[in-house]
Amino acid sequence: MVDTGPAEIQLSDSERDAFLSRVDTGVLSLSTPTDTAPHSVPVSFGYNAAQTAFYFRIVDLPPEEKGELDGRVVTFVTYGRDEAIGGYVSVVAQGSLEPTTDDEIATEALAGLEGVTIPFVDIFGDRPADLSFSFYRLVPETLTGRKEMKTEV
Repeated sequence: MVDTGPAEIQLSDSERDAFLSRVDTGVLSLSTPTDTAPHSVPVSFGYNAAQTAFYFRIVDLPPEEKGELDGRVVTFVTYGRDEAIGGYVSVVAQGSLEPTTDDEIATEALAGLEGVTIPFVDIFGDRPADLSFSFYRLVPETLTGRKEMKTEV
C-alpha cells in the first residue's frame, strides 16, 4: 500500500500556480443565511500568481437575485485532469470578494489584472454584449490544492 499522508497529496505552491495558469473555469459559492444552501455558479477566472489573487468577471444582477457581492464570503473551487502533474487536481480558495473599482484596492487590482486573461464563457442566456459585468478580486484567506495519488487496490 502506498502512503497517502497529507504531505503526498498536497500541491506545492509551484504546482498549484502552474495548474491555475492552465485552467480558467470553476465554481464560485457565495455565502447565504445558515438555513439556505450556498448560491453556487460556474465562473471563468484569471489567476495572478505573484499576488496569489483570483479575478472574476461577474454579470451584474439585481441584489435580490444573488445579494451584494462586496465583502461576501465565498469558496471557489477549480479542478481537472492535469497531465503535467500526473492526474486529477483540485484547488479550493476561501475568502471575501473585493470589487476592483474600490479606491482602496483599485491600483493594486488593476496591476493584478494586467497579466490575467478571463475568458468569456457564454452561459447567460443573453448575449454577453447585452449584459453588464463587474470585476471582483479574491485574495484567499485559505488556499489549498490536492493531487490524485496512485494507490494499489
